[in-house]
Amino acid sequence: MAGIWRAAAALVVMLGLGLSAAAQDSPPPEAGPASDFSTEGEEPPQPAPEPAEPEEPVRDPNIGSVTTLPLPRYVSLKTSEGNARRGPGLSHRIDWVFKRAGMPLRVTAEYENWRRVQDAEGAGGWVHYTLLSGVRSALVVAQMADLHSDPESGSPVVLHAEQGVIARIAECSKDWCRLNTEAGRGWVTKNALWGVDPDEVID
Repeated sequence: MAGIWRAAAALVVMLGLGLSAAAQDSPPPEAGPASDFSTEGEEPPQPAPEPAEPEEPVRDPNIGSVTTLPLPRYVSLKTSEGNARRGPGLSHRIDWVFKRAGMPLRVTAEYENWRRVQDAEGAGGWVHYTLLSGVRSALVVAQMADLHSDPESGSPVVLHAEQGVIARIAECSKDWCRLNTEAGRGWVTKNALWGVDPDEVID
């Protein structure tokens, strides 16, 4: 009987050793998804996209950045003397001095309280806006301009204006302007003037 019990015990030991070996040969269980991702079979959340930089509006080069008035445009010199500087500020040197009150000037740029202007010959620079007026004037560039009673070439000539005369513009049609001069008033063709665009109409 003792021999039977010894054989049974040996069989139990052998079975236990076999189970341990089988357990050691089994592959480890696969790791599950990380806790900060979604459940198995779903894609992990993607990082939020960076916010896009706001686009600056494209500025129209034909509109003044300060006044929102058209560029270029014509103005006149308010005073009898005005400094035109190389840049928009008192620290910039003076390149030109305008010395005729009422002379027409062409505004080509704006920066804060400064306007870049030029005269009929292209000379100029940056002047302070307080030196400029919105009153329209014209410079006679023809050798001699005939001022008519009406905006028609066949109408009577009421006076003559020499080259260099500055006159205030009262109104302009497509081809003619009515000027107010010290000697009187009358209509003159636009091609005899500087200070108004060819097709510009002024009421």
